[in-house]
Amino acid sequence: MGVTSALVLFAVIWSMIFMIALPIRVKTQGDLGEIVEGTHAGAPEHHHLKKKAWWTTGITLALWTFTVWFILSGIVTVADIEYWLHGDLTPIGGTDG
Repeated sequence: MGVTSALVLFAVIWSMIFMIALPIRVKTQGDLGEIVEGTHAGAPEHHHLKKKAWWTTGITLALWTFTVWFILSGIVTVADIEYWLHGDLTPIGGTDG
């Protein structure tokens, strides 16, 4: 795994975790009963974005470390996944028989 691949993997995991974390503990204007005129009642009033970004980074670091270790360890290879999905494949040249 190259450096660029590792960074892209980190970014993808971080984005997924952040999207999961966004709706957690959000207090809307409707919840607080203080709706600003011209806005939706579901508009967030307290979103805790900085805290969520830090939590997301910590969780992502743990998941990313495990994933990189799993990929680099060679426990499961691309050939294993191909076998699970398609079974034994016939070689390109045929079976000579």
